Amino acid sequence: MRPGKAGRLDWRQVGILYRREMRAALREKTILINSVLIPLVLYPFILWAMFTGLMFVQGQTEDFSSRVLVRAWPESHRKLRLSFERDEHIALVEAKSAAQNEQLQRGQLDALLEFVPAREAGTALSGNFQARITYNQSKERSATARDRTARLIQQYRDDWFKREALARGATPADWERFQVATRNVASRKQMGGFLLGLMLPLLFVVMVAVGCFYPAVDALAGERERKTWETLMSTAATRRSIVTAKYLYVTSLGMFAGLLNILAMLLTIKPIMTPLVGKTGMALDFTAPLAAFPLILLAGVLLAGFVAAGMMVFAVFARTFKEGQAMITPFYLVILLPLMFLQTPGLKLTPLMACVPMANLSLMLRGVLAGSFPWLSIGITVAVSAALIAACLWLAAFILQFEDVMLGSYNGSLARFLRQRVFKRLVSA
Repeated sequence: MRPGKAGRLDWRQVGILYRREMRAALREKTILINSVLIPLVLYPFILWAMFTGLMFVQGQTEDFSSRVLVRAWPESHRKLRLSFERDEHIALVEAKSAAQNEQLQRGQLDALLEFVPAREAGTALSGNFQARITYNQSKERSATARDRTARLIQQYRDDWFKREALARGATPADWERFQVATRNVASRKQMGGFLLGLMLPLLFVVMVAVGCFYPAVDALAGERERKTWETLMSTAATRRSIVTAKYLYVTSLGMFAGLLNILAMLLTIKPIMTPLVGKTGMALDFTAPLAAFPLILLAGVLLAGFVAAGMMVFAVFARTFKEGQAMITPFYLVILLPLMFLQTPGLKLTPLMACVPMANLSLMLRGVLAGSFPWLSIGITVAVSAALIAACLWLAAFILQFEDVMLGSYNGSLARFLRQRVFKRLVSA
């Protein structure tokens, strides 16, 4: 079917239709849950549950005693055995059979400790020894027993070497060739911004995509399934005004979902993270720089604008809500693919990375949360994102010129449409 006329864009009509869409969204339970409730409550709750569970598991790990079987304690190191017997997290067990490896496999034993004579250069020091720990790394108890056993042996060896050195007239400065001292110059605010930058961008993109998903499907396929699409098309509003209002509606909900998620995380991350990082001796400040908020808002607008335009391009071919979900899901997964590389160490927003869709906005968000503002790369990111939005909107406008697609009678997807009505014409021309 040939393209038809979309009519002129009337912003008064757009405003009326936009308010209609927003009122309908407030009555739709699914949209409210995905665009408001989940960003505001779910992810902070998940973060709290994750760190609480982690602390609980760590507490359980610290409480149990590791069952360690020791073969032939070294005779000249009686204090080593005493250090094991006095450690409340080590339970020395007796050998009940010769099949200790099988006991380790079945989880009946956590670690097997053996002492063997020192070899080669190690024999120069009388009483020196080597320790061999056998464990089952596939079991958490066994790996913990390995760490506890190795720590006790290392502590004893350090003390023993110091005593032997002093007995031979050597001071620690004589035999300790060098020492390594570390000092962190990052401030509390810089460390807090670093952690925020690791967590928030990924959740931000996911929540914007989730916030756009259901409104995009409902605004097109939902209207057709409820048999209200024809009624809407018969009003005095032009098609261009109708599509523009729906696009702004989907963009608004997606941006709203992302910004709500950022706000909820900023308000809840401090009480959640402070007890956890307090054990490490770090003091963190999770306050985002004031200059970051305008850029966060800009990132939300650009991200929601691109995601909404892309999803509506796919959803316009759907005639039912179920079809719309199936058509949008591949696009939803594709926009999440660049986020897989965000955890690469040292990855920053450079002019080259600013040309990668989705990843550029995430890296920009990460940088501004940490107090970094590479304005050249930020400018390229904004330009690339705006160009993508314009391209998606142009494609949507081109598709909606066709009467059968606009009215919902076209039986096919975006790929079929492009193959039949774009590529075939280019080849024939």
